[in-house]
Amino acid sequence: MVMRKPHPITNIVPLHASPSAVYDPTLPPAQRHGALVGALPETLQAIVGNGTSRACFDDLGGFVGMRETWSPPAVVDPADAEAAARALAVIEREILAPVDPGWLLARLLALFAHCPPRSAPVDPAVERMVASDWAEDLGEYPQWAVDQAVRVWRRTKKWRPTIMEMRALCDEAVTPELTLAERLREIAAAKSATAGRAGGPDIRSMAGRAIRRM
Repeated sequence: MVMRKPHPITNIVPLHASPSAVYDPTLPPAQRHGALVGALPETLQAIVGNGTSRACFDDLGGFVGMRETWSPPAVVDPADAEAAARALAVIEREILAPVDPGWLLARLLALFAHCPPRSAPVDPAVERMVASDWAEDLGEYPQWAVDQAVRVWRRTKKWRPTIMEMRALCDEAVTPELTLAERLREIAAAKSATAGRAGGPDIRSMAGRAIRRM
């Protein structure tokens, strides 16, 4: 029995730019997201942007915002999957990398100095232990997200935040980047178009049509 070798990816799709080269964490979320998407090849731009938005309302019927739903394509060209994997690697390594623990501890102690506690002051030794707990609970976030969360709280609140409140601000900060990273991860893991072409749609031609309609 002759074993067939895996079909190599012969058509490498280049990124327009390295995601880290076009990324500026100080920009508003929509601009940060747009810069990262703009660094992708047109076919990937069409795939990651192929979501559906719908209005969301609270229990009283008040409008609370738009929510986008997105599903990965069933079949992806191997070159597009490889480009998605390369972009994802850069985003995870250089944009979403966890914060340095030493920097985080110093940043939290500075925040504590700005914002008085809601209860009676604690002993400095206990204060440092509290900051260490915070550093553990916020250590998964990138430095720019923590910095943004601290800045927002310092400028809008009087009292010291809870860990839950600070995590909520960090989650809000990284949502656009995490959303794009997750979509790229699913594209990179999607079934190869070479293996599934007989029964699945041609994603590159679909993406091309979407680009022409944009």
